[in-house]
Amino acid sequence: MILTAHQPVYLPWLGLFHKIESADLFCYFDIVQYQRKDYNNRNKIKTKNGELWLSVPVESKNHLEKNVSDILIVQDGWVEKHIKSIELNYKKTLFFNLYFPRLRDILINDSKKTLGQLNLKLLEYFLECLGINTPIVKASDYEFTGKGSALVLDMCVKLNADKYIFGEQGKNYANMKSFIDAGIEVEFQNYKHPSYKQVGRDFKSYMSIIDLLFNEGDNSLDILMSRKVL
Repeated sequence: MILTAHQPVYLPWLGLFHKIESADLFCYFDIVQYQRKDYNNRNKIKTKNGELWLSVPVESKNHLEKNVSDILIVQDGWVEKHIKSIELNYKKTLFFNLYFPRLRDILINDSKKTLGQLNLKLLEYFLECLGINTPIVKASDYEFTGKGSALVLDMCVKLNADKYIFGEQGKNYANMKSFIDAGIEVEFQNYKHPSYKQVGRDFKSYMSIIDLLFNEGDNSLDILMSRKVL
């Protein structure tokens, strides 16, 4: 069984969905510590003036000591701003009306939950849009132990994985010997970002998955998997 995992991120980029589609099981790793200026609570969309960061405001009290699953969202009108920014910049795309209403509903209805819950709801919707059926489990439902590479290995053992797909950064901390000793094969993702139709000039890569969906619709999965390198 091929396993992969990733921490909760807001409006994820294409590479995350490539990893999930390449695996038999995905672990939503919601037990990691919240990180400032990471993708836990923000991501980018394309505008006529370039890239625009959309950031979810979170409660700052002790937030660097909490897991992503426990981070509370600040209710300061950000939802309306994000919805307006998405609508303004993508309303002319071919598939906007197909995907936007449900996305808007999720942002409105699930924004009063924790950051981890909102991100999971969005992830599940995007997987549905792409037609990716890889089952999801949450790390918070298990008792994984260890740190760094040891934590990943413990997850693999407890979830009965034969192979684990690390992100590209996994090369910096994976203890290969421990995985070999446990009989678990390791691969490192090396995602080559594809190009696709975008509204406006100058193609921008590494945008949120919504950029691909709004522009390419049913072709999105084939496009994001078209340049995979594993």
